[in-house]
Parts: sequence; C-alpha cells; structure tokens
Amino acid sequence: MRPGRLLRTSSFRLALIYAAITGASFLVLFGVIFWSTARFMRHQIDDSVANEIDEILADSQAGNAGGLEGVVRGLARHPSGFYYLLQSADGVVMAGNMPSMDARAGVREWDEGHGPAGRSQPSVRGRGLEMQGRYLFVGWSTQQLHEMEHMVVGSFVWGLGASIALALVGGFVAAGRLMRKIEAVSETSRNIVQGDLTRRVPVTAAGDEFDHLAGSINAMLNRIESLMSDLHQVTTDIAHDMRTPLTRLRQRLEGAQRSSTGAEELRGLLGRTIREIDDILGIFSAVLRIAQIESGARKPGFTAVDLSELLGTVAELYRPGADEKHQTFRAEVAPGLTVRGDRGLLMQLFANLTENAVRHSPPGAHIALHAAARAGAVEVSVADDGPGIPAAYRAKVLERFFRLERSRTTPGSGLGLSLANAVVKLHEAAMALADHEPGLEVTVTLPAAQPLAVRSRGDPQASPPVSPAGSG
Repeated sequence: MRPGRLLRTSSFRLALIYAAITGASFLVLFGVIFWSTARFMRHQIDDSVANEIDEILADSQAGNAGGLEGVVRGLARHPSGFYYLLQSADGVVMAGNMPSMDARAGVREWDEGHGPAGRSQPSVRGRGLEMQGRYLFVGWSTQQLHEMEHMVVGSFVWGLGASIALALVGGFVAAGRLMRKIEAVSETSRNIVQGDLTRRVPVTAAGDEFDHLAGSINAMLNRIESLMSDLHQVTTDIAHDMRTPLTRLRQRLEGAQRSSTGAEELRGLLGRTIREIDDILGIFSAVLRIAQIESGARKPGFTAVDLSELLGTVAELYRPGADEKHQTFRAEVAPGLTVRGDRGLLMQLFANLTENAVRHSPPGAHIALHAAARAGAVEVSVADDGPGIPAAYRAKVLERFFRLERSRTTPGSGLGLSLANAVVKLHEAAMALADHEPGLEVTVTLPAAQPLAVRSRGDPQASPPVSPAGSG
C-alpha cells in the first residue's frame, strides 16, 4: 500500500493528534520536573550558604583567627566547595577565593567567566552581606545545578522524539491494518457489484470490532443473496406458470374470433375468460402480498393478539365448508393464548393452513385444529388424515408456485404455504410439516406474550375474519 495513501487515512491523522497530545503532555511533565528539581537544588544551596555564613559570623564574633578577615582567609585556604569573598567598601579584596564584585545584599548568582590569573571561574550562587563598611559574600558552585538542567532537557528531547516516532510508527501500523480491513470490504463489494453474490467479507479469529462489522455485513449479504435468489425464482416461476393460462386465453380468443358463435356462447366464453383473468390477477396479488410481508414493513405495527379468539374465528369460518364435504372438524384451543404480531397476517396464516386441510382432504376425513401453551411459547397445529405430503416434498411446497401433481387439478396457485411461511418468518416463529399417519400435520410455534383481558365475541375491537388469499 502506498505511503501517500496511508498519510491521508483518518487513522493516521488520529495518530498525529495523539502524537501532538503526547508531545504536549511531555512538555507539561518536563516543565513540572525541571521547575521542581531546580527549585529544590537552589533551596539546598541557599540553606547551605546560610548555615556557612552563620558559622563564619559566630567564629568571627568569638575572636577566632583574628576576626572576620582571618576566618574568611582561613576558610579560603582549605577548599570545601564554598566560595568566599570579603572586600572593602571601595572594592578591594581583603580575603577569599573570588574576585571583587559589586556589593549587593541578598541572594544572588554571580558569573564573571574567569577568576584570578585567567582561571576559569564557575557560576556561583550565594548570599551577600554588608557589614561595617565591608562586604561579605559566601556562595556555592551552580555547576551541578546546570548539569542537572542540561540532563533533564536532553532527556526530554530524546523522550519527546522517541514518543513522537512511536506514535507515527503506530499510526502507520494502525492505518495499514485499517486499510487492509477496508480493502477487504471494498474488494468484496466490487465482486458483488460485478455479479458474484457468493463473496463474503473475511472474518478472523480476533473477535474485534472489525469482525463484528464483517459478521453484520455478511448477514446483510446473505439476506440480499436470498432475496435476489427469491426474486430470480419468482420471475422464473411467474414466467413459467403464467405462460400456460395466458396461452390458453389467447387460443380461446383466437378461436372465438375465427368462429361464428352466437351471442350466448360468446358471453359464456367471455365469462370464463374473465374468471381466468381474475385468477391471474389473484396470483399477482398474492405474490405482491408475500413480497410485502417479507419486507418486514408491518413488523413495527405488531400488537398483542388474542390467539384463542382468533383461532375460534378461523374454526367458525371453515367448519361449514368441512361439513359440506362430510368432514369432521374438531377445534381444541386453550383459553388465554396471547402472542405479539399482526392480527390480519396471523388470521391469513391459520386460515390458509385450515383451508388447505379442508380442500385437499377427501370427504369423510378428520381435521383437527389444536392450540396450547408450551414453555413460553404457543403451539398451534392443523392436522388431517388426507393424502399428506411426501417427506421429499415438504421443503419444496414452501416455495412459490410449487404444487404436487395431484393438486394441479384443484383450484389454487401454489402460493398458500409460501405466504404462510412468510408470515411465520415475519413473526420469528417456526413452522414444521410432519406425517400425521396418515395425512399431514402442520405445527406453528409462536413466542408467547402477556395475556390480554378476555373480550366477548361481540367486542367491536375484534378484527373481522380475513379470507385466505393465494392458498394452494
């Protein structure tokens, strides 16, 4: 990866900001250490000088070694690290190991560069006293103080340089790592744009935020691939399933155009044609309804639904049809079953399942609608002892337009179970098709919700029955 590109990344800019903050922190830390250390050493020098002056004055007042001049001269002959100066009012050096200076009382630092006979004279910090026309100065070399200051400054410069260098190197490393992650996402996106919907963002074993992002992106891509596959399948199925009825309509109309049929026969032909067109329009409506359900647009409007009341309505709706076919319809629904969802779609779901059982079961069959609570969920089953569905086709019947051979002679479009499956997925439920020995049992398991207050059947808030659409 080119360095120029790395320098323009946000992570490298962030590293520069951290480097600037680190430098500022070093500067503040250096200032505190430098000031506190220098202040401590100066206090140490001032205290030592004050103690030395007190001893000089005490010895001179005791008359030792001929007074103040003798004391200073004696101390200057024996090097002890201190510097002494006793000079007259006119600046003549009377005793000591320092050249004359301007007489100024108090703490001061002195630096003339060279002492007597051209010898190098270090900087001296000390205290001056004016007494009886003479000037006494006692000091201590500040060489160690200056060495310490130079050492602190040098350490700061090296530390600052090393920290900034590490921050910049860390910025390059972080930017490179981030760019590699982003490049992996970009490469996956480019491949997907070119039509390869199977590509996914690589996920490492680090488990960091990039892996979490990659997992979310891959889940989104899986959903997009599924939707695109469904769209392709729907397009193919519609083209395949619509060709036959449309061709039949065209042939019928062409035959009517060529023949000399009477008005009554023509009206009958037009009536059959209109019914077939209505069936075709119903198929398109069912496909659009499935697409709307799968989009999840109705999920934000979920409310608590009294499933016991809803299933009772379904039973009342389909019991007359079962009676007409001399079928036995039995409903066993536990009271107080409540789920969270869309009432209209749940009605559509169980109406489709019940209608399929009634439609595809022969006269005299037994149909059972059962619902009960099961460990935090509500389990609803619709069972019959009809011909059932072979195990090899139970996954296929959930696809759009798929119909068993024996069902192609009965009304329907092959969309009923597809619509039911879409409603189940929208409600984050589960639907299982099993052998009822004989017949088929369809079980839907929905997450339970808090129970509702019991409403009477005449409650105006209860939703009216919804007729099934697109059943098959």
